[in-house]
Amino acid sequence: MSDRDPFENQSAAPAGHAPADREPAASATSEVDELRRQLDEKQDRLLRALAEMDNMRRRVQREREDYTRYAAESLLRDLVPVLDNLDRAIAAARATQEAAKVLEGVELIQRELLKALERHGVTRYSALGQPFDPTRHEATARVVSPDQPADTVVHEIAPGYLLNGRVLRPAQVAVAVAPDEDAA
Repeated sequence: MSDRDPFENQSAAPAGHAPADREPAASATSEVDELRRQLDEKQDRLLRALAEMDNMRRRVQREREDYTRYAAESLLRDLVPVLDNLDRAIAAARATQEAAKVLEGVELIQRELLKALERHGVTRYSALGQPFDPTRHEATARVVSPDQPADTVVHEIAPGYLLNGRVLRPAQVAVAVAPDEDAA
């Protein structure tokens, strides 16, 4: 008699189709699929990281340009009151008419200072006669005015200044109110 188990053949598949033959192929296919999935994930992460890096580079560039553009802002804020004092000195000298030479000199200084500020992006603006705009005007007084529309600038205490289009100092103004609004 044979030493072989009689039931051994019953469970065996026909030659060339053994389960052991299919397992390595299926295992290799699933392993390749898993590796492809991992590769796709890594590639997606890489592309996202590169895009984020590019966005950060652009953001840093914009911030650097803004910093450069507005770097002198605090210095210029300090210079603007000097212009206000020059305006007052000119007004006082004009009122007396005795100091014509002084007035001429102060006006020259004012023009030079305004030119220097303009070279650095500072421009002066007037709010007189314009509708009140809280982003560009600072209301310091309300004036009853029956002949002006409400919320119109009727008096400018100090002009406003812009630095490259951004408000450096709002114009200090008096705003018209209707006679009945003042009682409220």
